[in-house]
Amino acid sequence: MLSDPSRQLRLLIDSVHDHALYLLDCDGIVCSWNPGAQRIKGYTAEEVIGTHFGRFYLPADRDAGAPLRLLEQARQAGRHSTEGWRVRKDGSRFRASIVIEPVIDNGTLLGFVKITRDVTENWQAQRLLRDAQRALRQSQKFEGVAQLSRGLAHEFNNLLTTIGNALDLLSVRVGDDPRAGGLLDRAQAASDRGAHLTRQLLAFAAGQTLVGDQVQLSSLIPQWEGMLKRSCHGNVQLQFALDAALPEVLVDPTQLQAALTNLVINACEAMPEGGRILVAATLEERLDPDAEQPLRRRYVALNVCDDGRGMPPDIAERASEPFFTTKDIGQGSGLGLSQVFGFTTQSGGFVDVSTKPGVGTTVSLLLPATEDASP
Repeated sequence: MLSDPSRQLRLLIDSVHDHALYLLDCDGIVCSWNPGAQRIKGYTAEEVIGTHFGRFYLPADRDAGAPLRLLEQARQAGRHSTEGWRVRKDGSRFRASIVIEPVIDNGTLLGFVKITRDVTENWQAQRLLRDAQRALRQSQKFEGVAQLSRGLAHEFNNLLTTIGNALDLLSVRVGDDPRAGGLLDRAQAASDRGAHLTRQLLAFAAGQTLVGDQVQLSSLIPQWEGMLKRSCHGNVQLQFALDAALPEVLVDPTQLQAALTNLVINACEAMPEGGRILVAATLEERLDPDAEQPLRRRYVALNVCDDGRGMPPDIAERASEPFFTTKDIGQGSGLGLSQVFGFTTQSGGFVDVSTKPGVGTTVSLLLPATEDASP
């Protein structure tokens, strides 16, 4: 019985459950359907045979003519392989690895063999791994700079303390001399500015002691709404989308406020003609970039999204470097994103920046959810 070649082929195809194997005619009509196709796509043979295979494609791909274009590419090249999103019977999407080969007999095209494999889990794992590798590269890149910045900040702070004490003593001795008083005021303002820069350096270098509290972002951030809106010029619309069901995070609220303010100000400056800024908090699952073994953790993502000018890749790559700025001299220290990076890193999280020129920028602070936070 098993000597019949056609029966052997039928048994072979029916025994494959992890691949969808089926035949198409020259127009893309399904002619056969194996159990693997039913398992992956959800349709029985009776539901599919005699219908066009374009039903498995996303509507946008189908409208763009992708199904027939792939068949034509397979016919011309003798084989075509690709990867993309497809739709199951229940409407859910899956990532598919696809091979199409033409069936030719004596030079005549009879149809096509189509093989589909569900690679959604592998695709998601690769994406998580890329995120972790990118975050790890960022951490390694800044490690040496952070150590140098920490040392400089402490030395600078000692100098500022001496300068501040001297200014206090001089202010007592100048009396009512208005010219001397004005000079002292400007010197004191410069000293205060230096102290602020020192705090930003320490935050970047993770050298500043943070007072951690368990906070719910959807309850905390609305308290800063008025202050954040005052940070923007009048033609910028600031909106909030904060999930009330988010888990708590362990952060220093004062430093979180400073980080969020820096991000909102940067977003405003990226939209001189006006636009919209969205401050959103969502729950995400990512690979922990610091774990020795692959470890998926839950993070609360604080996202600041703008529809401003965006950044080209070379600028985005350097955006969080200390002292790097594209602003004119005297208009920025280049430490705003450095403070954000340092605070987030010291809080056990990491920063993700997504930007495209002419489209906008999204800066995400990934903060570990308290149930996943390291003790």
